[in-house]
Amino acid sequence: MEELLAQSANAIKTFRRGNTVTGRVTEMTGRSVYVDVGGKAEGIVADREYEAARDFVKTLKVGDEITAYVTSPENDSGQVILSLKRAAADSRWKVFEDAFSQNSTLTVRGKEVNKGGLVAEVEGVYGFIPASQLSKEVVGQPETLVNKPVQVKVIEVDREQNRLVLSEKAVSEAEDMASRKKLLEKVEQGAIYSGKVVGIVPFGAFIEVQVGKGKTAETLEGLVHISEISWEKIEDVSKVLKEGNEVQVKVIGTDEDSGKLALSIKQLTDDPWLEMSKKYTVDSKHHGQVVKVMPYGVIVHMEKGIEGLIHASKMPPEMNFAEGQEVEVFVESVDMDKRRLSLGMVLTEKPVGYK
Repeated sequence: MEELLAQSANAIKTFRRGNTVTGRVTEMTGRSVYVDVGGKAEGIVADREYEAARDFVKTLKVGDEITAYVTSPENDSGQVILSLKRAAADSRWKVFEDAFSQNSTLTVRGKEVNKGGLVAEVEGVYGFIPASQLSKEVVGQPETLVNKPVQVKVIEVDREQNRLVLSEKAVSEAEDMASRKKLLEKVEQGAIYSGKVVGIVPFGAFIEVQVGKGKTAETLEGLVHISEISWEKIEDVSKVLKEGNEVQVKVIGTDEDSGKLALSIKQLTDDPWLEMSKKYTVDSKHHGQVVKVMPYGVIVHMEKGIEGLIHASKMPPEMNFAEGQEVEVFVESVDMDKRRLSLGMVLTEKPVGYK
């Protein structure tokens, strides 16, 4: 008898709050799911826990094996209270992983716009549609997608990092992208085209070019990133380029995923930094103009494409700087790899405390 009791005791599981358990669904009612977890009493998903996993519960049927965690080892009826939140979350991420591997389409809902693009929500999980993954019809006005269903494809998924990146244009421009990919095969790296500015965005400008000649010519779109517009630093693309402008561009890359060209305007002119080392030698003196005053120092414009920094630690303590101010400087150091010019002030009279 003692041996039978011992075997019986060993067969019955005991639980603690936070335990992860695996069991089989034995019954489903209107607002409860009953699970055989191998304990002295069955487990139950009910009330708030049922509501929290409602969408996941809809996918279950009697006989399914599920994983849950214990929120309470025993209620008034002796049942183990279970939560399916974690299982529901795992199920949702499995949907995203499958969509990614199968290149299938999902429907999400736009939630809010931020500087980089559109935040979207699907089944309680938030994903991000970068501006570069929005079609040209909405890239300049992503707010039109807020509180609306949006068809997307998953282009990056990482449940450990809670990272879900989506593409709207992979769906809305699917046919165009397929034809553009074929057209890309006709484009050579380094080719130069005349194009027209068709869109301005904070990170650059979209340019249309004609690939081919005569009746066989086709239009292909490319992006000139803000860093490829000029050798000088550009802060506002709209102050340099306007829609309708005719520009010369050079092909510096292709993006097969988007079917677009990576273009450059600045690479059609000489890089001033290639010649500047001959002129801006260490200790050489030059005339410049202050273009920005920052907490860490002063940015000085030397000539087109060349700016230098007078670091705060090198600024005379009794001297104030203002944008537009003309200054005499000397070169302290040159970093060609990082394209940095460190400057110091040329002083006719050394202020007190300046070294």
